[in-house]
Amino acid sequence: MNDIILLKQGEIILKGLNRGAFERKLIENIKRRLSPIGKFKIYTMQSTVYIEPLGQCDMAAALDAARTVFGAVSVTRAAACEKDKDAIVEAAATYLESSLKAANTFKVESKRADKRFPMSSISLSQYVGGELHEKFPHLKPDMHNPEFMVNVEVRDMAAYVHGPAMRGAGGLPVGTGGRMVTLLSGGIDSPVASYMMAKRGVTLIPVHFYSHPYTSVQAKEKVIELSNILSKYCGRFKVELIPFTRIQEEIRNSCPEELLTVIMRRFMMRIAERIAKFHGCSAIVTGDNLGQVASQTTEALAVSEQCVDIPVFRPLIAFDKREITDIAQMIGTFETSILPYEDCCTVFTPRRPRTKPKLPDVQAAEELLDIENLIEDAIRCDS
Repeated sequence: MNDIILLKQGEIILKGLNRGAFERKLIENIKRRLSPIGKFKIYTMQSTVYIEPLGQCDMAAALDAARTVFGAVSVTRAAACEKDKDAIVEAAATYLESSLKAANTFKVESKRADKRFPMSSISLSQYVGGELHEKFPHLKPDMHNPEFMVNVEVRDMAAYVHGPAMRGAGGLPVGTGGRMVTLLSGGIDSPVASYMMAKRGVTLIPVHFYSHPYTSVQAKEKVIELSNILSKYCGRFKVELIPFTRIQEEIRNSCPEELLTVIMRRFMMRIAERIAKFHGCSAIVTGDNLGQVASQTTEALAVSEQCVDIPVFRPLIAFDKREITDIAQMIGTFETSILPYEDCCTVFTPRRPRTKPKLPDVQAAEELLDIENLIEDAIRCDS
């Protein structure tokens, strides 16, 4: 009886002729995620990824890591055994002993992927259930609401016994959805937006704007910590740090106060587009949420993105703050996001920002700025 981890594929099974490429990327991502934990044999058959330890490995840590890899809808540890009804009973009784002793009711659910196996799924469930009841007399069968579910899967190479599977990360493997730049601030929203785009298979290049000395070193370190947390889900996640102080000061000194925020955001978009093209990215991701602040009205968002030629994706556009916070807590970014360090977006905040800016007014104000040199200086300082 061997301890193994099973991952069930989700949307990948719908990919037709491209499915192989998605599966290869999923396995590549799993290998990279598990490499600090130990050595594993990882392969896929029949819409399932098998993770077999090679030598001594921390299987609990491997299971936790596997749950963060996009592309699998469920993850579970299982015992592999011979495809024999009595071997399956023995594996279930031994591997699931503590759970079976703790439960009062149970059910056996069998799936027979290997149709050469002589028993039907129903017959196998009945046999294993009867034998387990003999071994654990206190257990009562309950077909509708059991306290514990015993799962039996008969597959090509072996039979597998496990308890209830845990929910996987879902989505598509990172690296199958193209490359995008994501604007990563120190707040709650942008890490969640990054997570959600990575869940659709997107490889992300995070960009953070900082305004020293108006923002502190701790604010920058906070963003780096957020990127480290996100890397569990997003893969390699190296932040591009862009100095933004000079641009903000020039905007403050030259432009109408009520347009400061929208002009600042247009500079962010322009710089993000330059970085995107340098890295071969096709779009920009932001944490914008419609109506949350003055710069996130329909009119302000439209003006903000008018200055770039690539798409701007806003995965949180229709979420309310509670929904965003729930996801932030789930992925582990919330506690870091709420640390009280300033963000460049709070520097030089206008007292009465214009919520419905007009593009001609914004463009007229920008004519007072040396846009190209300001952008080049910021990018040059980063490099």
